[in-house]
Amino acid sequence: MEFKVLLQEKEVDAKLINKRNVRHCYLRIIENNSIQITANKYFSLDEAKDLIKRKEEWILKHLNKKSTKISADKFYYLGEAFEKKDFEDFDLISFYKSKASSIITPIVNNQAQIMQLFPKNIKYRNNKSRWGSCSYDNTINLNINLLKFPANVIEYVVIHELAHIKHKNHSKKFWDLVEIYCPEYKKCEKVLKSF
Repeated sequence: MEFKVLLQEKEVDAKLINKRNVRHCYLRIIENNSIQITANKYFSLDEAKDLIKRKEEWILKHLNKKSTKISADKFYYLGEAFEKKDFEDFDLISFYKSKASSIITPIVNNQAQIMQLFPKNIKYRNNKSRWGSCSYDNTINLNINLLKFPANVIEYVVIHELAHIKHKNHSKKFWDLVEIYCPEYKKCEKVLKSF
């Protein structure tokens, strides 16, 4: 059953799915500004609306998170959103690969000088889950998708990986070192997690 709800003047699409074998009620945020409730066959529309009202703050918070994620018709470059339709035959991965070295390597070199921590090598990869890593021989691997983010976030990831040259763990000493060179690293972490 599909219906609409108004949450703080924001119209949201909602869908109630009643299933016979469902014991609990599940509320999910899905793409395209919509929410979905899965519940047992006795769970009514009025109960669904009441649940949404009670969870209004949580729903709006997570809808806003979804809206910051990259949609199929947009791409991000250095923190700015661009419409893919404005670029003919656009290959995002090839674009990021072509820009990674010229944009990120100078940031690495600059921060290495500041921190006096020098990587053996810098490599760029199209990783799905990790933004960066530092091997035991101090080779730094960086995700080309970092180019989606503003320069200060890229800088944080670079500082994070350079700090691993000195501390091969996430100990307090490691985070203290990161904080010296990136005092707002926690904010950068939140931005990374929003994508």
